[in-house]
Amino acid sequence: MRRVVITGAGTVNPLSQSVADTIAGLIAGRTAIRTLDLPDADRLTVGIGAPVTDFDPARHFPPRDLALLDRATQFALQSARQAVASSGLTAMPPGAGVIVGTAGGGHETAEAAYRAVFAEGRERVHPFTVPRLMMNAPASRIGIEFGCKGPTFAVSSACASANHAIGLAFQMIRSGAAPAMLAGGADAMLTFGGLKAWEGLRVLSPDGCRPFDRMRNGLVMGEGAAIYLLEEREAALARGAPVLAEVAGFSMGADAEDMVLPSAAGAERAMRGALADAGLAPGEVGYVKAHGTGTRANDRAEAEAIRATFPGGVAVSSTKGAHGHLMGAAGAVELLACLAALRGEGIAPTVGLADPDPDCALDLVQRAPRTAEVSACLANAFAFGGLNAVLALRRA
Repeated sequence: MRRVVITGAGTVNPLSQSVADTIAGLIAGRTAIRTLDLPDADRLTVGIGAPVTDFDPARHFPPRDLALLDRATQFALQSARQAVASSGLTAMPPGAGVIVGTAGGGHETAEAAYRAVFAEGRERVHPFTVPRLMMNAPASRIGIEFGCKGPTFAVSSACASANHAIGLAFQMIRSGAAPAMLAGGADAMLTFGGLKAWEGLRVLSPDGCRPFDRMRNGLVMGEGAAIYLLEEREAALARGAPVLAEVAGFSMGADAEDMVLPSAAGAERAMRGALADAGLAPGEVGYVKAHGTGTRANDRAEAEAIRATFPGGVAVSSTKGAHGHLMGAAGAVELLACLAALRGEGIAPTVGLADPDPDCALDLVQRAPRTAEVSACLANAFAFGGLNAVLALRRA
């Protein structure tokens, strides 16, 4: 079984459009949640979110390409460019592939088409509507740009999509099915229709994301992407690649209980599975990057699962108070907090957490970053539909 390392990373998210600045924002406890400026915003009952600002597509893509790129694909492609550039790889090896997780696909494109047909009474939509909105558009566009002719596809498992994508890429390299993979997540559901859909679930907070806090009242939607270059370890070392971390284990499973209510038992199984796959004992893990949405049910269930998996305790934080819930991209952007912890840059605090809920009793990092020696960590992602995906990482 081959060992797998991360040699490149890239991101476009509400905090920043670079890895270094995103990590700095996470460690500093900065938040990108703000009042939204959207068409028909006056019809929304929740007016806050975490948008990507100052992203000028024309700076990154020629007009011909832009006609084919939904906002989510733009984020993914720009993130992939950063990942490849930072890895020092000049050409993807034969058989390399791409897996990108997304919950909404080309959501902005779909909404524009619906507006054109139903609100404006037009008889036609943009001719590239289908290639823009299809779930595999981000993965396919990345593969086209970098000549990846190996396994290339989309994963859509709601908010666990990115973790599933990265985990599957890890398994492919470890098994020898591919020498390298670009993997991560991308979503841009921060639209009027997207917000209205989530308003219907009554899980959006009107005033901020407060994971594990006694007064938490829901999640805050965001948008963005993060893509990583995963390679077989020996090949990466042979070319002198910068190794950011080792992906040591992965576990995925389903609660098989409820479409929206999380199961502590399911989350615990996934965490224990990732530890077993990595050959790690609970005591070797110094940090758990929690899914931590800021909803009452999710935080309570996840806290119970973490306590059961780590009876001796472990440092825990959620980064969603900083950048919002990025849906299918959440696990990918949040993985940057794990890289920071493993590289000795500190454990990011849980932005918004002021008064921890006794029902979520954990060793929560709050208010300020924590300096700690972290040699291994877990990254959690738990989705509607009862789908769980957990990554285990080791220090390079």
